[in-house]
Amino acid sequence: MMSVRSGASIAVAALAVAVLLAGCASDNYLPKAEPSFYRNLAQPGVQLDEAAAASMISGYRANHGLPAVALDPDLTRMAQGQAEIMARRDKLDHSAGKPFVTRLRAAGYDAKTAAENIGAGYHTLAEAFSGWRDSPPHKANMLLKGATRIGIAAVYTPRSKYKVYWSMIVAEPDNRKN
Repeated sequence: MMSVRSGASIAVAALAVAVLLAGCASDNYLPKAEPSFYRNLAQPGVQLDEAAAASMISGYRANHGLPAVALDPDLTRMAQGQAEIMARRDKLDHSAGKPFVTRLRAAGYDAKTAAENIGAGYHTLAEAFSGWRDSPPHKANMLLKGATRIGIAAVYTPRSKYKVYWSMIVAEPDNRKN
């Protein structure tokens, strides 16, 4: 004959197992969210995940013994402006508005070093990153020694064969001037 105490223990154990199994079962039916670096930006209203971009570049830099980069609102505004002007002109060009160094100065951004990558036709952050990583000059910019700040932008333009224009700026701020 089973005691009330052991019957209660079995009931509690059975309940715990049921809860665990229910948790496992529900995990299988939850829709899987696509990582933001695979988000297709070649459509209206889709936004670049700037934090994911900074994280991706930082991880790449860490793999090469370099410091992480943090999002910089000034660099992001400059990157956005460059991507927008390239999209308006439907032209991939570092000097689409003004030369890079001129744009840095005009924005009042004091940097010891800075570099810019641009691109067009990459529909996802993963594609842009891979394209830049596989191009020696762009790779060198992503691995700019001393860089600790980043700004990145992607602009969708439906009338272009490229659909998405990119600009990324990495910089080492000149803290002596602050």
